[in-house]
Amino acid sequence: MAELPIPDLPPAHCSGRFTISTLLPPLPCMEEGDRGPYAPTEGSGCDSAQPTHLSSSTLCTRTFGYNTVDVVPAYEHYANSKGVGDLRKGRPSLADLHSILKPDPGRFRTPVSDLQQSNGLPEAGPEAGLEEAEGEPGRASMPEPVRFGWVKGVMIRCMLNIWGVILYLRLPWITAQAGIALTWLIILMSVTVTTITGLSISAISTNGKVKSGGTYFLISRSLGPELGGSIGLIFAFANAVAVAMHTVGFAETVRDLLQEHNSLIVDPTNDIRIIGVITVTVLLGISLAGMEWEAKAQILFFLVILVSFINYLVGTVIPATTEKQAKGFFSYRADIFAQNFVPNWRGPEGSFFGLFSIFFPSATGILAGANISGDLKDPAVAIPKGTLMAIFWTTVSYLVLSATIGACVVRDASGSLNDSVAVGSPGCEGLACSFGWNFTSCAQQQSCRYGLSNYYQSMSMVSGFGPLITAGIFGATLSSALACLVSAPKVFQCLCKDQLYPLIGFFGKGYGRNSEPIRGYMLTYIIAIGFILIAELNAIAPIISNFFLCSYALINFSCFHASITNSPGWRPSFRYYSKWAALFGATVSVVIMLLLTWWAALIAFGIVIFLLGYVLYKKPDVNWGSSMQASSYNMALNYSVGLSEVDEHIKNYRQGQLIACLVLTGPPNFRPALVDFVGTFTKNLSLMLCGNVLIGPRKQKMPESRLMADGHTKWLMKRKIKAFYTDVVAEDLRSGVQMLIQAAGLGKMRPNILVLGYKRNWRTASPQSLEDYVGILHDAFDFKYGVCLMRMKEGLNVSQVLQAHVDPTTLASEQQASTIFQSEQGKKTIDIYWLFDDGGLTLLIPYLLGRKKRWGKCKIRVFVGGQINRMDEERKAIVSLLSKFRLGFHEVHILPDINQKPRPEHIKRFDELIAPFRLNDGFKDEATVNEMRQGCPWKISDEEVDKNRAKSLRQVRLNEILLDYSRDAALIAITPPIGRKGRCPSSLYMAWLETLSQDLRPPVILTRGNQENVLTFYCQ
Repeated sequence: MAELPIPDLPPAHCSGRFTISTLLPPLPCMEEGDRGPYAPTEGSGCDSAQPTHLSSSTLCTRTFGYNTVDVVPAYEHYANSKGVGDLRKGRPSLADLHSILKPDPGRFRTPVSDLQQSNGLPEAGPEAGLEEAEGEPGRASMPEPVRFGWVKGVMIRCMLNIWGVILYLRLPWITAQAGIALTWLIILMSVTVTTITGLSISAISTNGKVKSGGTYFLISRSLGPELGGSIGLIFAFANAVAVAMHTVGFAETVRDLLQEHNSLIVDPTNDIRIIGVITVTVLLGISLAGMEWEAKAQILFFLVILVSFINYLVGTVIPATTEKQAKGFFSYRADIFAQNFVPNWRGPEGSFFGLFSIFFPSATGILAGANISGDLKDPAVAIPKGTLMAIFWTTVSYLVLSATIGACVVRDASGSLNDSVAVGSPGCEGLACSFGWNFTSCAQQQSCRYGLSNYYQSMSMVSGFGPLITAGIFGATLSSALACLVSAPKVFQCLCKDQLYPLIGFFGKGYGRNSEPIRGYMLTYIIAIGFILIAELNAIAPIISNFFLCSYALINFSCFHASITNSPGWRPSFRYYSKWAALFGATVSVVIMLLLTWWAALIAFGIVIFLLGYVLYKKPDVNWGSSMQASSYNMALNYSVGLSEVDEHIKNYRQGQLIACLVLTGPPNFRPALVDFVGTFTKNLSLMLCGNVLIGPRKQKMPESRLMADGHTKWLMKRKIKAFYTDVVAEDLRSGVQMLIQAAGLGKMRPNILVLGYKRNWRTASPQSLEDYVGILHDAFDFKYGVCLMRMKEGLNVSQVLQAHVDPTTLASEQQASTIFQSEQGKKTIDIYWLFDDGGLTLLIPYLLGRKKRWGKCKIRVFVGGQINRMDEERKAIVSLLSKFRLGFHEVHILPDINQKPRPEHIKRFDELIAPFRLNDGFKDEATVNEMRQGCPWKISDEEVDKNRAKSLRQVRLNEILLDYSRDAALIAITPPIGRKGRCPSSLYMAWLETLSQDLRPPVILTRGNQENVLTFYCQ
């Protein structure tokens, strides 16, 4: 961990001795007189670039009781990070920690506005709130945008969009045709598809922070711009046309009412146009008034539909009047239920799949809530909960309506009061005869006007008050039209902002506090008016249904594809999904498209392929970290590994190799635990390269290199480790590793983590080998590698224990050493000590390890430092940060005793550890020290020991904590300190690592990232 005298900072900016950066309220700096026994002296730290001119009263001891540039984990270090390599405000770079630092008073200064903003995690703000606030700090603050919860924003909206005229006008007729049993099967089959899609969209929407754009945003950020762009365009268009469809449905109902009362405005066709245009204009006005007014209108429609449904249920228990009996309604009767339980197919549509194709569109509409994702308070909570609850309650309503109306109404009735007869009259056939009605004549001639099979308005007839059913139809059509009128511009606006297609950027501009797409509203209005004026939508309706099914198929495929690629970035907090169920849902959606209207399905496929081809040709300059990118990496990985298993042939001569993670194993069979550890978390995820440095003359070592490579590769294959083996010939270890670090990789397939074993014999080894070992760590940091050191109590090198072979012909057949990483770990713990914010690598490696079966039962615990009087606040802050990473880490421990004085015997042990490496110069001047250290740069001067006393004792104290908390853990992962190059002697740095990790039974993984984010809580 690097140290630096902190530049001048106002006292209000300091964060106390040990805090969670700006997650928590600022505390006053320690006063000079309050410094503990291990507080630093002025200008402390062997890595200080130059003597400080600051007085100690201005220093802010931020983390461990001594002055340091390093910072603890904090929310703002990851906020709005979009890709690997993003450096966030507040976290020092690797160069700041590792290289000689030139003091810059403004480098780590935190803006006052940020510190005064909040004492916790930032609230969800406007769509681009954080970016805009950072970019334009001086501009006037915008009003708080309207945000909806899961009930108002998603559940009610989805229920209204799912419910439609089919609920009122077609479900009773479907029940008469298919019977109650098969009708329930049709309903459950339809709901199975929508539920699987709901689970998939729940998983996708919880895999990072979701912004506006709805379905398009989710698909494009998951599958990439090619499929996302094509489906976004047709989905927005389908919603725009759906506005016209629902509006025409409303207009036709009003026209029929006018016809009943002989009050047509002009003629039946033009009346639809007039009523439709007026209606869609009113809906546009509601939308332009803002999302708040639109939500109020949706609540009103919901209440109307709810009242109409209750009105129907009340009507079923009211004793039937003579007029209703003549129309086939007799209240609840067991024999009516029994007769209607079985099917009675009639007409050209009288088949199971024919009725399924009619009913299925009434189960759709589950994307209405997701489409306004930018207007939700917390989309990751609202979309899963609201969508699934909407599916549940609408399914219950369909099942209840089918069962109740099937138990009350016979299939055929004449409606004539003259058909009443005495019970048991001769010549009367049918179930109604037992109730005193003879419908035999019309049933035989198939001329009955009433009954479930003939009268579409059966619900209105059964209900307690018929006009309320008509009001329900109005509410269902208008609410669906309004939802589509809002969805289309929201989706289209996000597509326009991404600029995947030409000439549409004009419609991406947003207005007001909710960034309303007013231009998109007007475009949707024009499209809707155009189709309303056609007044005949039977030809276009099947294409629209297929467009929606296309979206369902791609959502399910997105979930499947992201799961199957096994990308570390796929970490949805919603766990109740299955990749195979998602694949099934995608397949069934395509099959239903073909069943509904095969020619419309082909048209939809053709449009998607055309738009896909356009985006592939244009290659837009966007990078969203899609699963397609992960799939490309996996394919390259699998093909590359496959090449290792194929014997070379002259006809297939190629050059080049791929790697992803560089592991300094030496001969892999010498260090099987190191190979197994890296192989466990890289298997089927990324590629590892086992590097070996052959030291000696090139002429002597080159033949050995060629002979060994094949044997080591076969050894790895036998051990089922997906890895490459490569070696280099060099004069010494460090120069060989430098070659590997620089040359390893091909294109984008380059390593970014250097994994090596801990040097146990550093105290007895030659001083030059010690310098080379620490120099390798410095080289890795210079090349911006993350570093992972592995230490095991029994050591890593088993070559002497198992008499490992060097003969290449016997490598594959030698006895395989068993390691801890090959056995089941049971219900132990993986303990992560995330002491400093390195970009998240300390968290990511244990997370990837925990996803494997052998480690899956282990509970992962995260330890961070804190103050005893602020433990609850600091714990909540870290838990909140971890929850945004979706790692599933829920057990967080704050270490309040991290600044206590270590035990005297442990301090003495540390002093004895470094004693052989001390220069014992008697605090002489720097020139004299450098002269005395000539030829032995690993020696530690007295001044360096004194300046680093607090830091050294911190490692002693941390080791005591590790022994107290993690003695029985399966694995310990900890963030090690960084020694500044050229300022910290190699022996002192190794003493820190030795002290930190000594006497621990579990394997210890000392992991330090390169200060660039490897975790994000965004989905792009």
